[in-house]
This record gives sequence, structure tokens and C-alpha cells, in this order.
Amino acid sequence: MRDVEVVRIGADGFGAVAEGLAEVLVDAVAGGASMGFLLPFGLAEARVWWSGVEPSVVGGRTVLWVARDGSGVAGTVQLKLELEYPNGRHRAEVAKFMVASRARGRGVGRALLGAVEAAAAGLGVSLLVLDTETGSPAEGLYRSAGWVELGVMPGHSADPWSVLRPTTFFYKQLPGV
Repeated sequence: MRDVEVVRIGADGFGAVAEGLAEVLVDAVAGGASMGFLLPFGLAEARVWWSGVEPSVVGGRTVLWVARDGSGVAGTVQLKLELEYPNGRHRAEVAKFMVASRARGRGVGRALLGAVEAAAAGLGVSLLVLDTETGSPAEGLYRSAGWVELGVMPGHSADPWSVLRPTTFFYKQLPGV
């Protein structure tokens, strides 16, 4: 993983990575990832979606990381903070965690997950939640990183071909927070 750098993206850096983020999202959906989008899905739709994320990053409700390598954006992950309800500020959701197909198997996902977990603890978050399509390769990563399976909900989300698939929900309590 020497050739990959994980960086937190703030309001001032979003524009510089927006196109790469759109490309990774298109790649993930084309590869069958249940990211919330249906095929056909192209760069124009991905750009529009990411432009809708930018205000949340600028406003501090979403914390965004990008993994970059020599070819550009290799992956990304978001931390959705609970700022609306005072009784939920100790928890956050890990969302839109994706690694470009060209970068898989190189530790990019593990590095992104480590970055989001460390930053969450630094923000006073003690409980993280996420979900993924049941049977996806991501399940192994989460389990090996100490995430606990909460349960499986059948037919929770449609894959890119509109087929309803089960979703596995995970949580992780962060130590020392």
C-alpha cells in the first residue's frame, strides 16, 4: 500500500477530487455494488449525486476521505455524523465505502476503514454502524476489522439490476472514547 495515500477532504479540496469520486462510484455500480443506484448509471448521474454530497461535507455533517494512487481516486468512505439529535451524537454511520476495481486487494479498503475509525474516535464518536450487501467481499473486511454483525434484513436493497438482496448490518464500539 506504499503507493496509496488516504486523505481527509474538506470544503476546499472537494472540487479537486469530484471527478475521481464520480468515476469510482460509476465503477462500483457497474461492478454490482449495492450503492443505492440502478443501471444504467453513468458519470453524469454520479457527478450530480456527488454535487449533492458537497454541502454536507462543507457543513460538517459528513466527513469524507479519499484514497489516491498514481491513477487518481482509488477509493472513498464517508462518516455521517448525528448532529440533529443530542442523544445520538455518540454514534455515526459509515457510508458510501467503495474501492475502485483496479485498486482492490491492495489494502485500500482497510486503510480507509482505519482512517474513518480513528477520526470518529477523535470526534468523540463511540459507536459506528454500517450496512453492506450480504455475501459481499466487504463482509470479510468488516469482520476482520472487529465489526460485529447485528443481523440480516432480507430484501432490504436492490442491486444495480433491481434485484432485491439481503443486507447485513454491522456495528463497532470504539475503545477509549
